[in-house]
Amino acid sequence: MKRKLPVDDTLKMLLRALRLPAFGAYFAELAQRGQKENWSYEQYLHALIEVELAERTQRRVLRDLKRSNLPEDKTLATLKLSRLPAAIRRQVPTLCEGGFVDRAENVLSFGLPGRGKTHLCCAIGHELVRKGKRVLFIPAYQLVQRLLCAKRDLSLEQQLRRLDAFDVVIVDDIGYIQQNRDEMEVLFTFLSARYERRSVMITSNLVGIPPVQLTLRMGQTGPEGVSDEATKFQRLVQSGGREAGQRAWSKRGQGSQGAGHQRVSVAALD
Repeated sequence: MKRKLPVDDTLKMLLRALRLPAFGAYFAELAQRGQKENWSYEQYLHALIEVELAERTQRRVLRDLKRSNLPEDKTLATLKLSRLPAAIRRQVPTLCEGGFVDRAENVLSFGLPGRGKTHLCCAIGHELVRKGKRVLFIPAYQLVQRLLCAKRDLSLEQQLRRLDAFDVVIVDDIGYIQQNRDEMEVLFTFLSARYERRSVMITSNLVGIPPVQLTLRMGQTGPEGVSDEATKFQRLVQSGGREAGQRAWSKRGQGSQGAGHQRVSVAALD
C-alpha cells in the first residue's frame, strides 16, 4: 500500500512545481500567524503573494546586478555627495528615479580624473537596477573591441541586438578610445542604433566641452558614412548644465533642434 505524504510535504512539492518557492517556505508560518490574528482566507492569500513578490524582486535585482557588471562598491551609499557640485547633487535623486530612461534620454558625466564621474554613474545604475531597469556597465575600450570583433565576424547586428536588451548602457572613459576610422565607425553605429530608443550614460575626462562633441568630431573621423551619423547625432542633441563650453555647444545645434530632438543631461565634475 502506497504511503501518503504529509499534507505539508505535498503542498511544498506542488508549490515547487508551480515555481512558488516563497509560498512553500512561508505558508505554514503565515497560516499560524493568520490563525492568531483571525485573518480571512483573502488576507492569508494576500500575505503569501506579498512575500512571493518581494522575494522574486530580490532575486531579480541580484540577477540583474550580476549581469550589469556594475562595480559592487560604487553605490549611492558610498558616493560622497558632498564632494559633488551643488547643481549635480540636485540632479542625482531625479536621475535615480529613472525617468530619463523611460524617455530614452542620455546622461553625460565629464571632468578631471578622480572627480567621481564613474562612481556617480554606477551609483545611479545600481538604483536603476533596483527599479527594474536593465543596466550594463562597460569600459569604452571594451565596448569598441567587442563591436570590432563582431563586425569582423559578420555578427555586428546580433551584438547590437544583445546590447539593445539593456535599457541603459554606461560607457566608461570614452576619451581613452583611439579615434581611428574603424573604432569610430562602430561607436557611431552603436549610438545610432540606440538613438531615441534606449539610454546611454557616458563618462569622460575630456573637459571643457561635452565628450560627445569630442568623440563625434566631424572632419577628424575619416569615413564619410560615419560623418553623416555624427552630424545627425550632433544636430539632435541638446545639452545643458555647463557654462561657456555648453553655450557654444548648444548654439551649434539651435537651427536644427525640433520636437524630435533627444535630450542629454550633463554632469560636469571639475
